[in-house]
Amino acid sequence: MVDLSLIIVNYNVKEFLQKLLDSIKEASNNLNTEVIVVDNASTDGSVEVLRERYSWVKLIDSKVNLGFGAANNLGLEISTGKYILLINPDTIVKEDTLDKMVEFFKNTPDAGMAGCKVLNPDGSLQLPCRRGFPGPWTSFTKITGLSTLFPKSKLFARYNLTFLDENETYEVDAISGAFMFFNREVYETIGGFDPEFFMYGEDLDLCYRTQKAGFKVYYYHDTQIIHYQGESTKRSNMNSTRVFYDAMHKFVKKHFSSYLLVEVILQMAIFLRKLLAFVSIYRFIIFPAIIDFVFVTVAIIEAETYLLQTGAGFPDYAKPWVYLVPAIIQLTFFAVSGVYRKNSFSVLKNILTLFAGFVFISAFTYFFKQYAFSRAVVLITFAILLVALPLWRIIAKLVFRIGVEDGLKKTRTIVIGSSKEASNLAEKLQSNYLNIHNVIGLVGFGVEEIGKEIDGFEVIGSTENILRVVESNKIDKVIFASDQISFDQMFSVVSKCQGYNIEFLVAGNEHDFIVGKTAINMLDDIPLVHLSYNISAFPQAEIKRTADIIISGITLLFVFPFIYLLSKIGLKKSRLVSFILGMPKVFSGKKSIVGPINKAVQDELYLGKPGLTGLWFTEGVPGTKKDTYKLDVYYARNQNLWFDFEILGKTISKMFLDREKK
Repeated sequence: MVDLSLIIVNYNVKEFLQKLLDSIKEASNNLNTEVIVVDNASTDGSVEVLRERYSWVKLIDSKVNLGFGAANNLGLEISTGKYILLINPDTIVKEDTLDKMVEFFKNTPDAGMAGCKVLNPDGSLQLPCRRGFPGPWTSFTKITGLSTLFPKSKLFARYNLTFLDENETYEVDAISGAFMFFNREVYETIGGFDPEFFMYGEDLDLCYRTQKAGFKVYYYHDTQIIHYQGESTKRSNMNSTRVFYDAMHKFVKKHFSSYLLVEVILQMAIFLRKLLAFVSIYRFIIFPAIIDFVFVTVAIIEAETYLLQTGAGFPDYAKPWVYLVPAIIQLTFFAVSGVYRKNSFSVLKNILTLFAGFVFISAFTYFFKQYAFSRAVVLITFAILLVALPLWRIIAKLVFRIGVEDGLKKTRTIVIGSSKEASNLAEKLQSNYLNIHNVIGLVGFGVEEIGKEIDGFEVIGSTENILRVVESNKIDKVIFASDQISFDQMFSVVSKCQGYNIEFLVAGNEHDFIVGKTAINMLDDIPLVHLSYNISAFPQAEIKRTADIIISGITLLFVFPFIYLLSKIGLKKSRLVSFILGMPKVFSGKKSIVGPINKAVQDELYLGKPGLTGLWFTEGVPGTKKDTYKLDVYYARNQNLWFDFEILGKTISKMFLDREKK
C-alpha cells in the first residue's frame, strides 16, 4: 500500500515545480510515495518538462484552469495513500519533512489534519501556516490592525495566533493551503475541497469541515518548508485582493451566515485593503501631489496677502477658483511631465516643469481677463514655489532618505558553492545585463576553502560562518548552486540568516534560471543583439540631440569662454573644468553630454555617443570595463530626456561635492 500521496496543483511555475519535485525525491527515501501533479492549463512548458524529466510523476493535464480546489479534487480522486499531502508547487521540503509528518500522525491518534512550520524565503515564519477562523471578533481585530499592534495578546491576535510560540506544537483552527497533511479517513469522511472556492478560502473551509466532523487540526513545529508565496498568482491576470476577499465572503456566508457584523466587517475590509494597496503602490505620486497642491495654494494666498497691501485683493466671485485652478493646472503639468513616479521623485524635473507652468498660467490670464488681477501675484507665487517645492524634496531625500532608491540599485550577491558550476553561475550573474548583480564572492562548505580562487571568484567564507559574511559584506541576495548543496544545508543557511532581510534563491540544474520569492530570472534568455534600446529609438534620439545642442550652445556662449581663458593662464584642471571644455565636441556631434564611457559601438550593440558624463560617473563604479559596460547597457535601454537631466543633475552635484572634499 502507498504510504503517502502528494498532490501538487501547478499553474505556470515550471521552475519552482522542478525544485519541489527534486526535494520530494530526496525526502521520500523511507516512504512508499506517489506524486500526483495536476497542471491547470499552464502555458510555460510545465507539462512537457514533467513528461520529459519526471516520468515517475502521475500527471493530470487539465486543458482549463479549474482553480486550486477543483484541481486538487482531481488528484484526490486517484490518490491511494494512507496519508495525503496537498502541497503548493512554489515550495521546497526538507529531507526529513515527510518522515516526521507521518511519525507525528502515528503518535497523535486524534490528529485528522496538520501543517508544519512554513517559512518565507528570508527565513521568517509565514503567518498563515497557523491561524484562527475569521469570526466576528477575530475579523474585527484583523481589519482594524489591533492584531498587528498587539501581536502577543490572546485577545487581539487570534487570527494569526502570533501570541503562540512558533517552536511548539498545538491544536489550531486552520493551517495554510500551501501544506495540508491529513489521513485518508478525513478525506473519506468530508470529501475534498468545495469547488465554489476558486482560489483562497478553500483551505479554511476544509479545516472547518474537518473539525465539524470531529477531527483535530494541528500546527506541527518540528519540521519546515520554504514557501515562495504567491508565484502562481503573479503569473495570472486575476485581482488577488478581490479574489481573496470574495473567498472570505463565501466562507463567512457559508459558515457564519447569522453574523451580520462579520458581513459588514468584510465589506469594510475589501474597501480598506484596496485603498491601502493603492496608496502603498502610488505613495510617491499621491503624497507629493498633495504636498505640492498645498504649497501652490498657500503660495497664492501669500501672493494675495502682498496684493492686499497695495489696497486690492481677489474679488469674491473669483474665490475659491483663483486658489484651486492654478494649483490644478500646475499639478497637471507635473503629472504629464513625469514628476510623479511610483518609486521616486525628481528635484530637477520639478524645477523645469515649474517654468513651464509659469509660462502657461501667465498666458492663461490673457485669455481670462476677469482673473488677471496682478502679474505680481503670478511672479510671487512661482518665486515661492521655486524655493519651496524643490526644498521639501531635497529635505525628504537627504534627511529622511525618502525616494532615493531607484531601479539601478546594485544587488550585493553571494553564491553558495565552491565548484566550477558555482563560478559559472557567478559569471552568468555578472554578465546578465537585465539585472545588475554585484557578486561579492563564493561561499564554500568548510573553513579550509576560504581564500581559494575559482575562475576569478574568491571563496570569502563558508556556510559555517555565513552570518559574518552577510554582515561584513552587507549582502542582499544569497543564491544556491543546487548541484553542490543539499536541501538540509539550504535550510541551515536560511535559518542562520533569519531576520537579516535577505532574499534566498536557488539556481536551476543547468544554471539557466534562478528561483526566488519575486520572480524567475532567466540568465540566458535573449541575445543582446536582439534587444531594442531607447538610445536609438524615435523620438528619443532626436530629442537627445536637440537637448545636447541647446545645452552645449548656451554653455559655449556664456560659460566656455571664461573657463577656456582661465585654463590657459593656469586654472587647475578639475572634473568640472574638463566637463565644460568638452562642450565643443558635444555641439559638433562627436560626443553627447550623457552617454557611455567611450566607444559608441560595443560588441555590435549601439550604446550611443560617448558622454562627458554618464552612469559610469554618477554611480561611482570602480572602472572595470565589465562593470561600466553593464551600466552603459542599462542606460541605453532606459534612456530618455528626464533620465539625462537626472544624471546631469547628479553629475554637477557630485563634481561640487568632490571639490569640497579636496
